[in-house]
Amino acid sequence: MTTDPAAAEETEPVTGPEPGGPGAGPGADDEGSADGSRAPADPGDEAAAGATDATDTGSGEGGPSESEGPAADGASGDGTAAADTAAQLSEAEAELAAQREFRERIERRKAEKEGPVQAGARLSGKAADLLAAVRAVESGGKPPASVFAEPEPAPRRSAPEPERRPQAMPSATPAPVASEAVDTVRAVLVEGGAPEALAAQVAAALGEGADTQLREDPWQLLRVAGVRPEQADGFARALLGAECGPDDERRGRAVTVWLLEQAALAGHTALEAQALHAALAQRSVPDPEAAVQSALAEGDALVFQDALDEPGAPPAPTPSEEGAEGEEGEVERPVRVLIGLERYALAEESLADGLARVVNSLPKEDGSAADWESAATGSAAELIRAVAGHGLVLHTGGEASRAEPAALAATARSLGLRVCAAAHTPDGRRRFAALLASAEGAGRGAASASASASDPSSAPGFGAEDETGAPDGPRRGTDDGPGGPARTHDGGAAGTHGGASGRPGGGQPGDVGTDETVTTVAGLLAGAEGPGRDADGMLRTDLLIVLDAPQLDVESAAMLAESLPDGARLVLSGDPGVLWSAGPGRVFADLLAARACPQVASRTPDPGPIGELVSGIGIGELNQVAAPGKEVVIVPVRDAGEAVHRTVQLIADSVPRAIGIPAEQTQVITPGHGGAVGTRALNTALKERLNPGPGRFGGFDPGDRIAYSPAPGRTIPGHVVKADADGLHLECAGAPVVVPKERVEQTVRHGWALTAHQAVGARWPAAVVVLPGDAAQALTRPWIYTAFGRAEQHLSVVHGVDQALPRAVAEVAAKPRTTRLPALLRAQVPAAG
Repeated sequence: MTTDPAAAEETEPVTGPEPGGPGAGPGADDEGSADGSRAPADPGDEAAAGATDATDTGSGEGGPSESEGPAADGASGDGTAAADTAAQLSEAEAELAAQREFRERIERRKAEKEGPVQAGARLSGKAADLLAAVRAVESGGKPPASVFAEPEPAPRRSAPEPERRPQAMPSATPAPVASEAVDTVRAVLVEGGAPEALAAQVAAALGEGADTQLREDPWQLLRVAGVRPEQADGFARALLGAECGPDDERRGRAVTVWLLEQAALAGHTALEAQALHAALAQRSVPDPEAAVQSALAEGDALVFQDALDEPGAPPAPTPSEEGAEGEEGEVERPVRVLIGLERYALAEESLADGLARVVNSLPKEDGSAADWESAATGSAAELIRAVAGHGLVLHTGGEASRAEPAALAATARSLGLRVCAAAHTPDGRRRFAALLASAEGAGRGAASASASASDPSSAPGFGAEDETGAPDGPRRGTDDGPGGPARTHDGGAAGTHGGASGRPGGGQPGDVGTDETVTTVAGLLAGAEGPGRDADGMLRTDLLIVLDAPQLDVESAAMLAESLPDGARLVLSGDPGVLWSAGPGRVFADLLAARACPQVASRTPDPGPIGELVSGIGIGELNQVAAPGKEVVIVPVRDAGEAVHRTVQLIADSVPRAIGIPAEQTQVITPGHGGAVGTRALNTALKERLNPGPGRFGGFDPGDRIAYSPAPGRTIPGHVVKADADGLHLECAGAPVVVPKERVEQTVRHGWALTAHQAVGARWPAAVVVLPGDAAQALTRPWIYTAFGRAEQHLSVVHGVDQALPRAVAEVAAKPRTTRLPALLRAQVPAAG
């Protein structure tokens, strides 16, 4: 890495800081684990409750909406707007329908499972017994035998579909709420001094009789995203008067659930009982244990006990061994007590069940071992051999290693398997489609070469060399950037619908750009993309390759696992160094740690100076790299104003002129949304320079770059086309999108500058990573690794954090997340060794 201000070429002198010095910065408006929608603080530690107040309620991907966000103004419509809107709603409704269907299947599976409750499952017994167990474990004593071991345990009950807390950016337009219900709720809110604007959200969250529920329990206001306990306390005091107090049972129960929800936003699927008690005490709950007991008794939360594997302890017994132990005497094992929400508990249990089914079932008969072995060549040989003999395989590596799953997909298709690959973003889908086209082109070239060896005249184009034949990734500078239509080897646009054929996987050999083969995870789950489903609701695929696997949260992963038919193979591929999922859980990391299936680590390094730099960061080293073509440039800055000035100069002038990459193919990445150098400040400055306008459509003008978030954890770059009476018209990933006027504020941001969480899963020809001085505390190795890795050809670093950058790379790892998946897997899948 070099310090080379020449990239900026000093085309204009630095005149000093622009308005706005270092303000609250990312520390007060951090992106957390979902670019603002996720709390950066970890509610799993004792200071979590206080720290979560410092988070911004804005969201770029699906968290609570920002108060200053834009809202589109209506203008005259055209004849096609209604049809576009209908198409958008139908896709979103399909996603919701798919989610409901899979949750119903999960519940049926739980209801059918009878037998003793294994370690990690939900405990039975009265609330008082559960509380006694919690106290006993925390004090180091032995839990009552009546709690954790019963002679005839009851079968698991079929839990109803968990009630979802309303999100500010749901995956579809919220169901309309009767105006009368909204009016009655508004009256209660006004009486309690709460904002009237919350009326619709409260009515939707509480359902029928929302006004009555709110009067009886004012702390139900906490079920609305963005409301904090102190705000709910003020509302309760106004309604209840002298009856209101910190020791109110309703308050303790509501704050317990709120803390668990905040923990989920930070990535936890459950919290240890001791950590939850400490957080409740910080929230002025006088008796945390009683508050937890009340939440358990009301069914608002569940309690679990998971066996701990301590160094030197014997391995956890299998279910058959547990039966034998019961006759000889109980073996005491250390356990931890966890409290969690039913929604995530069901998801983790369903995921563990689905993965165990994939691991333990025999792969579908799909060709001889000799066929697989003969295809196992090149860098993908180890991956192909692993998939040939196992149902579940994990694959790790950087960007260049994606050629290996592409080679695997091409091989499987050549053997007659139905293959589906799913990426996190449309840009990831585009890039993988190009790799798969290249891999299949190489396969056809090899077949032609083999044929020409015996009869050279039979090979068309004999003597010509296919430039795209090698599966070593797309050539740089030849694509259209994120969201653009990538061209396959035969000139077709990747990601478009192709003609159907009888070939497994859809399309003719090499026709890999169809939605049946390469999809996004969200599109696959919604049914909008992919091979479709059979009569049993299972995906019509024999091999599912999930790219960007670290971005899978427990709910999405559970839905995918439940969708696989018996005998299907599952490959989870991704870079373990990037940021984890926006939603709760750390599925990929948990599976790697569990060692329940073969793991294939790619040996293909990312090329060039940027690849060398990012690879070093991944192992905790910030190395200087040779960059003769100015592939990596450091631009030092003194303060926030200079950071904004330099960023705008790089995007608008220096990078296009010195590097040759236009502004529309350069992405700015910064740690948070707020502060003097957050996405809001940078987007304001960049719009003024690159696309000035009055912002007639709720702050947007035609041509503005935007980040569209149709659901939590998903961000799709695009640009504004126009606005009319139907809403704001966008073009995202090459497809038209119409966002209704009332949804614009919640789902659309300006997109010249993004957070690393928004940018994960996509890449740009050039990236400008901004590190202002007030961002030092927000930096972690995964954040830096992710941000720097978004650049393909050129990386500029606007550097104002001094030694905080190498310190973060060397010392600051990802914050741990509390999950139950490892314990659930140990009970069903033996370690692979």
